[in-house]
Parts: sequence; structure tokens; C-alpha cells
Amino acid sequence: MSEALLTVRRAVREFLGGLEPADFSVAVSGGADSLALTDAAAHYAHRAGVRVRALVVDHGLQEGSAEVAENAAKTARELGVAEAEVLRVSVSGPGGLEAAARRARYAALSEHGGELVLLGHTRDDQAETVLLGLGRGSGPRSVAGMLPLDPPWGRPLLDLPREVTREACGVLGIQPWEDPHNSDPRFTRVRLRNEVLPLLEDVLSGGVAAALARTARQLREDLETLDSLAEQLRGEGETLDAKALTPVPAALRRRVLRRWLLDGGAHDLSDAHLRSVDALIGRWRGQGGVWLPGGLVVERTHGRLAMNRREIRGD
Repeated sequence: MSEALLTVRRAVREFLGGLEPADFSVAVSGGADSLALTDAAAHYAHRAGVRVRALVVDHGLQEGSAEVAENAAKTARELGVAEAEVLRVSVSGPGGLEAAARRARYAALSEHGGELVLLGHTRDDQAETVLLGLGRGSGPRSVAGMLPLDPPWGRPLLDLPREVTREACGVLGIQPWEDPHNSDPRFTRVRLRNEVLPLLEDVLSGGVAAALARTARQLREDLETLDSLAEQLRGEGETLDAKALTPVPAALRRRVLRRWLLDGGAHDLSDAHLRSVDALIGRWRGQGGVWLPGGLVVERTHGRLAMNRREIRGD
């Protein structure tokens, strides 16, 4: 048997072997990554005595997309899944076509997938995600990339290069579908894949994708440790003790604030928002409250921070 095929199957076996045995789903696009993953998932399910089903999302963005989706489902059945279902979605909303398609896809998969849905993201996808995070400048959490296990999502192939999945498909005798959008330079991720990463590989003499993936893994480990410390500092209740948090290092303090704000219903938090709220602790001068997206306001009263929702009145 091919080393590539064994490598993909081993990655899935080791990933799922660390979890409680249960039925699961696999997202199938028809591309090499998802088809190699589907084979490995079906192989594992057969040996473990559990059921795996394939979920194929038809975004309806290209002529013939329904046929592509049905072919992907047919191939998944041939690879041994218990069942394959095509999910047709409507793509709309803010943020551009790529972001809207991703939202629609993840919503459909989470609704139909059950407790665990395997995704075919590889090391190359992780490198692209890290570069996107660097470009946005939105902090270490975005540069930490995708988590291997982020329920309901599972990503067993994050340590494998994309070339391994293509080789595995060749061994299986299946022809992956090449999504035209994957070569469309209108999309930022496509330009990263086809222009930026090859240039970095050339300038830095190779190994860039692997190095970016390692960096993401190291950052995730640091983030998990810091988040654990922040959880211990947060305490109980709906308010925060500003005086107790004053001597805490600002970086750790902002983690406490971020978790508290998210739990309280805040969303679309930027670094500027967090620093403004943090100023109510670290640079307290009796200033007024801090307004956040969604009509939330954070105020300091009697040494504690409280979060309230208020209507923003027009003139």
C-alpha cells in the first residue's frame, strides 16, 4: 500500500482514537483533501464499528454545481461511508462571496453533522490561515490558526501537506474535482496559495508552510496556558473586581476581560475595544463607560466593572 494512503489513514486513526468511539460525519467537497479524508474515515469507521456519513455542501455558485455535489456524494459512497447527503445552501450576506460561502457551509454542516464533523484542512491550509491572521493584525489568537479539535469540527490532517492527499487519491484511483474558485485571483486565500507562499518558499529556501504550522501550534499551546490562568483570575459573578485585577499584567488582564465580555453577549470585539475597557482598570481616572458593539456599555462603579445593555438614542 502507498505510503501516502497509509499516512492519511494513520492521521485519522490517531485523531479519532483519542476520542470516545461514536458515529461521526465528514465534509466532502470532491477535492483531493476531502476525498482522501473520506477514505480514511470510512476505513476507521469499519474497524471501530461506528457509522460515518458524508455531507456534501452545494453552494449553487457555479453552473453544474448540483452535478458536482452528486458526484462527490457518489464517490464518498464508493469509498465506504454509510450514507452521503447533499446539503444545498443559499449564499448571501456581508463580507464578500468567500466569507458568505464559508458561513453558509459551516451553518449547514453544524446543523446536520451531529457531534463531530471532520474537515479536510491540511498543513497548507493552516499556513494560509496564519498568513491571513498576520495580515489582519488581530493578535496571536488569529495567528494561532485552526484547532485540530474545535467541536463540532475535527481536523485530522493539519500536520499533512496537501501533496499527500493528492497522492493518496491517485493510489485510490479517484479523480478529485478541481474547484475553479481555487484558482480565481479575486479571492485573497487563492493569491496567498498561488503567489505569496511560493514566493516565501523560494526566498526562504523552503519549509515555510511547515514553519508557519509549527508557529501556530506553539501559539495555541501558549494561548491555552494563558486562557487557563485568565479563567482562574476571573472569579464568579456577573461583575469583575477591578481592584483585584489592577496588579495583574495587562496582557493577562485583557484575556480575563475578553472572556467576560464574550460571555456577557459582546461580539465583534477589536483590540481597541479591549484596551478601552482595560483602561477602566489599568488607567482608572474616574472616566465614563465604554460602549461596545450591540449597545453594551461597561462601567466601573465602587471598584467593580459591570456590563449593561442600553439603547443608543438618536438626536
